[in-house]
Amino acid sequence: MGAYDMIQNLKEIYEGQARQEMYETSKALFQCKMSEGYLVGAHVIKMMGYIQTLEKLGFPLKDELATDVILQSLSDSFMPFVLNFNMNEISKTLPQLLGMLRTTESNMKKNSSKSILMVREAKRKGKKKAKSMGNGQSKPKEKDALKPEKEISKDRKCFYCEKSRPWKRNCPLYLEEVKKAKANGTSSSGINRRTSKLNRDGLLDPYGTNR
Repeated sequence: MGAYDMIQNLKEIYEGQARQEMYETSKALFQCKMSEGYLVGAHVIKMMGYIQTLEKLGFPLKDELATDVILQSLSDSFMPFVLNFNMNEISKTLPQLLGMLRTTESNMKKNSSKSILMVREAKRKGKKKAKSMGNGQSKPKEKDALKPEKEISKDRKCFYCEKSRPWKRNCPLYLEEVKKAKANGTSSSGINRRTSKLNRDGLLDPYGTNR
């Protein structure tokens, strides 16, 4: 066989296999879709491998078409990047596009980590605020509840000895007579009668009745 006949024979043998391989490669390329959370670098490198295989089989893709195919295969989280890329009519080679996508992915991760920290700080502040509000609504202390509404004047007189001494329990004259009554075994009716008389005369201190 001559050289020409050998070439034609090889084409007939391997052309059918190349056509089938081109079909499978193009199908994998156009149906390739990036899932959320998958690394964009690995996804783009896989698609670049399909594009190079088609070029070797004699079906090369132009750079613009190859770029569109890769952008269409990205996940929804890269939609802002795709819109910005198309609006600004950016022209990049496939390796340059890969570098831009990796940079965008790293920025997205940084922003997501910051948002998570902000949410956690907001939850902590909300818990602290709830605790402070709970403490502010606590019941008043007993000491505050037992305080009289008005302050007692130091100029009030004892209803027993009629001297400047607010409380009957602090009156030495009254205490002395009580001790004498207890020592003699007599009742304190005389003391009570004196108290009643002072009450009728309007000399009884209202703070002394309960002391």
